[in-house]
Amino acid sequence: MIVLEKENYFHMIAQHDHAIISRQIVEQWKNHYLLRSKLREEADWAIQQHDRAWIPLDQDPEWNEDKERPYTFVDYPLKKKLSAYQRGIQEVASQSMYAGMLCSMHYASFFSEKDDNPLVQAFLTEEKKRQKDLFASMEMDIPYDVYDLHFRRLQFCDDLSLYVCMQEPGTPKKKEVPWFKEGFRQAFDFAPDGMLANWVDETSVSVDPFPFEYPFSVDIPYRAVSKQEIEEKGLSKAFQETGVSRYTITFIKIE
Repeated sequence: MIVLEKENYFHMIAQHDHAIISRQIVEQWKNHYLLRSKLREEADWAIQQHDRAWIPLDQDPEWNEDKERPYTFVDYPLKKKLSAYQRGIQEVASQSMYAGMLCSMHYASFFSEKDDNPLVQAFLTEEKKRQKDLFASMEMDIPYDVYDLHFRRLQFCDDLSLYVCMQEPGTPKKKEVPWFKEGFRQAFDFAPDGMLANWVDETSVSVDPFPFEYPFSVDIPYRAVSKQEIEEKGLSKAFQETGVSRYTITFIKIE
C-alpha cells in the first residue's frame, strides 16, 4: 500500500493499481527505442503484474501501531512481505516464465547480499535458484543485453509510477521523496545518465530525456480513508467501505 497522511484521512493507493499505471507508462515507450516482439509483450506484462503479490495484502490493510498509520509497502512486516513476494512471483511465472524471471530479479534487487537477516538471505538464495531454473526452462536463448534492458524498463516504469503516486502533486524538487530527487537510477542508450522527473504543476510531470512517443495522461485511483472511520470501524473495514476516487497526471516533454 502507498500511503500519504492528510489532516483527517489517509490517501491510500493499492500496489497493484500503481503497477497498472506502470504498464500504462511502458505502453507509451518510443518504438524505435525497443522493437516490438513476443518477448517485449511478456516483459510489458511483467510490468503490469510485478506487484500482484500485494493484491491480497492490500485488500485487508494492517495498522502500524508504532507509527500510528497504515503499513506501507516500505515498512510492512518483513516475513509476511517476503512470503507474499514469492507467492506473487510464482503466480506470474505460472503464466510466463520470462515475466516471472523479471519479477524475481526485481524483488531480489530490493535487498543487499550483505544483509545478515536470515529471512533476506533465504529469500535471495531461493530467488537466485528460481531465476536460474526459469532461464534454463525457456525455449529460447535470451541475450543478457535483452533481458537486462527489459529489467531496467520494468524498474524505471515502476519508479516513475511511484514518483506520481508517493508524492503530493506539485511537490517542489527539494521536498521530493529522496529516492527521486537526483533522478532515476536506470540508464539507457538514449539516457546514459538516467532520466529526471519534475512536477511542472499539480497536474503535469516533465521527464527528461523524454522516452515516450507523445505526452500522455494516467488516472491514479485512491481511497481517502477517514481517520475517524478507522477509529470507529478499524482500518480494514474503513478502507473497504471507502469509495475509489481518481485524479489525472500528464507526462510532458520540456521543449
